[in-house]
Amino acid sequence: MFRENVVLEIPEIKIKAPVLEGTDKETLSKATGHFNGTGSAGKGNYCIAGHSSNIYKEYLNNLKNIEIGMKIKLYDTNKNCYIYTVTEKFITEPDETWILNDFEDDRITIITCTDDGTQRQVVVGNKKD
Repeated sequence: MFRENVVLEIPEIKIKAPVLEGTDKETLSKATGHFNGTGSAGKGNYCIAGHSSNIYKEYLNNLKNIEIGMKIKLYDTNKNCYIYTVTEKFITEPDETWILNDFEDDRITIITCTDDGTQRQVVVGNKKD
């Protein structure tokens, strides 16, 4: 299952999810999705969205338990592993798209809904060199 796509893994909170291209409803109903136009694995601001609900694939349900300093692993399709360290976690409004911007560093941005679905939980990790 994980051979053809990028894979997101956060071992400390038991998250392991395939990352498909795009963030449309169909993609997010079966996996997490990479925002088109954002960074690539290991380079730039690689932005991922996914559900945390009981309705869809709930790959990111445990994201609310993440802590600053935890490690995020991202495996590209060639099985190269990029390691990021969580540096930020915060809540935004759904229309706050600045989090998808290029910040001229190598980071991962993971976005999911808050428990009530009205806001977005955002986790940022910076790449370890």
